[in-house]
Amino acid sequence: MQTQFGTTLKHWRGMRRMSQLDLGLAANVSARHISFLETGRADPSRPMVLQLAETLAMPRAARNGLLTSAGFARAYQDRSLDSADLAQVREAIDWTIARHDPYPAVVLDRLWCLVSANKSGTMMLGAFGVNIGDSMLTAMTESGWQYLENWPEVAHHMIQRLRTESSHFGGVPELDHVANTLAADKEVREFEISGPLPAIIPARYRVGDTVMSLFSTIAQFGAAEDITLADLRIEMMFPADAATKKMFMSAAN
Repeated sequence: MQTQFGTTLKHWRGMRRMSQLDLGLAANVSARHISFLETGRADPSRPMVLQLAETLAMPRAARNGLLTSAGFARAYQDRSLDSADLAQVREAIDWTIARHDPYPAVVLDRLWCLVSANKSGTMMLGAFGVNIGDSMLTAMTESGWQYLENWPEVAHHMIQRLRTESSHFGGVPELDHVANTLAADKEVREFEISGPLPAIIPARYRVGDTVMSLFSTIAQFGAAEDITLADLRIEMMFPADAATKKMFMSAAN
């Protein structure tokens, strides 16, 4: 009889589009043993659970779920970013985004809530009505299009990004909902890519008579074993044209 562990393992194997043979080869066990684990004919050891979770590139929270479904204790903590254990991490985040000024930099969690921002990022997002603690997903679906001159193009890119992130986490309803909402937008639905794609797709924001053309890089913490930390990402924006660069440099003086 299939167990909760077997059901969860099968779900994640499906999310990663791996056959039992694929997973067995990658995890250095037989496909037969994978089958037995999924059907409940065999019970996994704790090291086996962790090995399979690593092979499936499961997020830390999902690995905890896989462990508990097999009757083992959780392995990964979910610390608050304000905890003493993450003091050096907070310092690293603050150092990174502060030194990215005069260009915007923001810190987002797994659900795209704004955790922190540098001076430039706070000012820019404030102009759009977005503040620390707010959801960028809500801003994107409710009012984000008002500020973007190339809304269909940016939304098309965001749909792919949201669906990729949701798949990585094993399916996130909030991310899927926003991706589906964007995909249902008439302008986005009718958008077609023509000709060769550019090297980057900048977002062109308009505030009054000012247009800011920006592209982003995303940084995450390497070797992060804490759930909160593994889910955080720092998004640093750069000017995509000379006029935008001049505007931010002038504002800093």
